[in-house]
Amino acid sequence: MKVVFTHGYFIKEDEKEQKIMRPYPPLGILYVSAWLEQHGIENDVFDTTFSYKKELRTYLLKEQPDIIAIYTNLMTKINVIEMIDFIRSEEGLKNSVVVLGGPDVRYNIRDYLSTGANIAVIGEGEQTMLEIAQTVEKGNREEFGHITGLAYHSIGGELVTTAERERIRPVDDLPFPNRKKINMQEYLDTWKNFHGQSAMTVSTQRGCPYTCKWCSTAVYGQSYRRRSPKLVVEELKHIKETYNPDTIWFVDDVFSVSHKWIEQFRDEIIKQDAIIPFECISRADRMNEEVIKMLKEAGAFRIWIGSESGSQKIVDAMDRRVDVQWVREMIRQTRANGLEAGTFIMLGYPGETEEDIKETVKHLKEANPNQFTITVAYPIKGTSLYQEVEAKQTKVLDWKKSTDRDRDFERTYPRRYYEYAVKWVDNEVRWYQLFLEKKHLSLSGFKLKVKSWAAQSIMQFTRN
Repeated sequence: MKVVFTHGYFIKEDEKEQKIMRPYPPLGILYVSAWLEQHGIENDVFDTTFSYKKELRTYLLKEQPDIIAIYTNLMTKINVIEMIDFIRSEEGLKNSVVVLGGPDVRYNIRDYLSTGANIAVIGEGEQTMLEIAQTVEKGNREEFGHITGLAYHSIGGELVTTAERERIRPVDDLPFPNRKKINMQEYLDTWKNFHGQSAMTVSTQRGCPYTCKWCSTAVYGQSYRRRSPKLVVEELKHIKETYNPDTIWFVDDVFSVSHKWIEQFRDEIIKQDAIIPFECISRADRMNEEVIKMLKEAGAFRIWIGSESGSQKIVDAMDRRVDVQWVREMIRQTRANGLEAGTFIMLGYPGETEEDIKETVKHLKEANPNQFTITVAYPIKGTSLYQEVEAKQTKVLDWKKSTDRDRDFERTYPRRYYEYAVKWVDNEVRWYQLFLEKKHLSLSGFKLKVKSWAAQSIMQFTRN
């Protein structure tokens, strides 16, 4: 039996991603691949990141896998649908069982199964995928009702959704991701060539215990399950000895949830001589100067601290449960302790006014992070934000040709207003930071200020 894992991220065919050029390996399918291998099911991974669609098609036609398992998210959705169309159009692949998993599946089951996929995995995929493989290996390619955590169409055409899969506990049972199945060196070289430092990703936990309304918990749920510090450090030591990357990106939603875990992690990483410079994401309310110092001692060089908005009113509307003043303080404390600080900003949240956006500009100027990113809020299906604005959506979308990023809803101002608000905030804050650095208005600063004025003027023009 042949099992193939793949995904739909083709950086060579995506001009926007080529400009960013920050590719990371598909950790999710590498975990599932390792789990199957650990339980005696051989499998391959076709990593699409540095490939072309034509190469994937050629590979599938040659191998004719019994199972084609595809990781799916809103970013890769349209490519995944295109892949399924191809599979279902080829005589040599008509018997392949197409399995979809990932965060975009849970709340779009009927739609994804209507594309020609056989099974939609709901939630964590390791054990569910193992049982699917074992079932197909026994000759059953049609009925999967005995397996929890999935949906499929029965022989009679009925949609069957089985009981929720019990989450893996303890997560220390998970093997290391199956990185040997892909060309890790290509990732390392790409990062080195485009950003000066190579980077790899590591996951230490599953789930998030917080309730931010815009955030999806479709795969791991609203939980907190963490690998032991010792096991995480053993993985880091293996990575250091095998790949020797310049940096690590911890993909966890909130790295500093447990201060006790951070302390044990710091002690263990020093003990095993496994320090690799890393960056991580945190919440301000799970930070203080002691935590910042422990992270620095463990190898942190940058901490991303969620802001989302500089307006306490909007932060509260998001159910963020943090104090904006404390967010600013933690950004400043991070920098004061010799680390870089990054933050995330979201504009266009329901109820946001121009005064709230001005508060965000003030927030960024006072906090003065090294880096910040800005997006216009969009509702991901299944989130509380989506439920709040579902009846206020302003577009009728073709599901197969759109993603949640394309959704829009009735906001305080038109969508175009917020697109220029992003430019205003970005240029205004960068002008201010440059002025602080140089202590005078430079030519570069003048250009940023002009862009800021222009964006703000267009904002006013597009308000109504």
